[in-house]
Order: sequence, then C-alpha cells, then structure tokens
Amino acid sequence: MTAINSSIPQSTAPMLEARAITCVRGERELFSGLDLQVSPGECLHIRGENGAGKTSLLRLLTGLASPESGEVLWDGASIKKEAFEYHSKLLFLGHRDALKEDLTALENLRMYAAIDGVDLTDVEAFSTLWRCGLKGREDLPVSCLSAGQKKRVLMARMLTRRAQVWILDEPFNALDAQAVHELQGLITQHLKANGLAVLTSHQPLTISNLRVLDL
Repeated sequence: MTAINSSIPQSTAPMLEARAITCVRGERELFSGLDLQVSPGECLHIRGENGAGKTSLLRLLTGLASPESGEVLWDGASIKKEAFEYHSKLLFLGHRDALKEDLTALENLRMYAAIDGVDLTDVEAFSTLWRCGLKGREDLPVSCLSAGQKKRVLMARMLTRRAQVWILDEPFNALDAQAVHELQGLITQHLKANGLAVLTSHQPLTISNLRVLDL
C-alpha cells in the first residue's frame, strides 16, 4: 500500500514559544513567569504531579485558553493574532478521544480529513489504519473498539492530519507496551520530518531529541 508522505516543508525554523506566561485557575495560581521554546525537530515532555497545570499549559499553547499574563507565539507572532495560520499547522489531542462513536474507524478518519481539508484517498486511509494496527477493524463502529484501539484510530489521524505542531495530552494512556513503542516511533518520525511536539506523560519516554519541563 502507498504510504502517506507526512514530511513538513522546511522553513526558516518556525518556533513555538511562551514568554513569561502565568496561569490561574479559580483562585489558584498554577505557574507564573513560565518561558519555553520548542523548535522543529524537538519534543518537549511536560511532567508534574496531578494538578500541577500540565493540561492547562497545553491549552494555553493551543490557544484554547489565554494566560493571565504573558503570551504564546508561533514563528514570532502571537497565536491569538495569527490564529488561523497557527491552527492550520496544529494537531491537538486531549484527554477525550473526540471520536464519533457511531461512525466506523474509517469513517472517523475520513471525517477528520474533510474537516482538516486533507485530500485523503481510500488507499491512504486503509494503509494508515493498517499501519496503526487496525486491519480488519476498519468498518467496526468506534463504540465496539477497546480504549487502546480507539487510541490507534487517533494515531492514524496524527499521520493523516499532516500538522507541523503536535500537542498531545497523555497520548500513551490505554496503550499496551507495543502500541507505546509504535507511538513513540511515530513521534520520532514526525520530529525527523521537521515537526515539533509537546506532550504530557507520567511514564519515561525514549523519543529522540527530547527535552523535559517539570512543573
């Protein structure tokens, strides 16, 4: 089967950056004055205890929430001012799988390709699902899949979305050891193709060019 060409066009090193951001939830300040930079080819692993603000930080980096102070930039411009440009290059996977339970794995992949404006052929769709370990399950409703198999559908979307920026909240949850290994391989491949990634995880990772930020 034909593999999707998921390489990201080379450019003048666009960077995801946070400058002195402060996050407040309710009456509690989760973190303040936080700076970070992630360049193409890098993965930032955000660690911390439950409640430290890991998911809140990811939401700030996606633009789904705004910092109390400071700013988040992509390629030197505020992600609020250049929201369309930034979001066209972004894939965000949160705690919830965001799959349509009544649709099949194949239909979910096609649906998201249409939303993302990706021209996804049937050959590419089947090839990607098979690569992610879903051969024979393409036409099953997602409601019939296990939690790990649903994560594999999302792994397929990571490949077909063809985004430069991956922001992933606990992407290894519900995956067995083999799937964890496969997902780390996909992330490494993404970095080698000039992508960048920011993720949270409670487990040690073996991803190339990995940096750690402890909250």
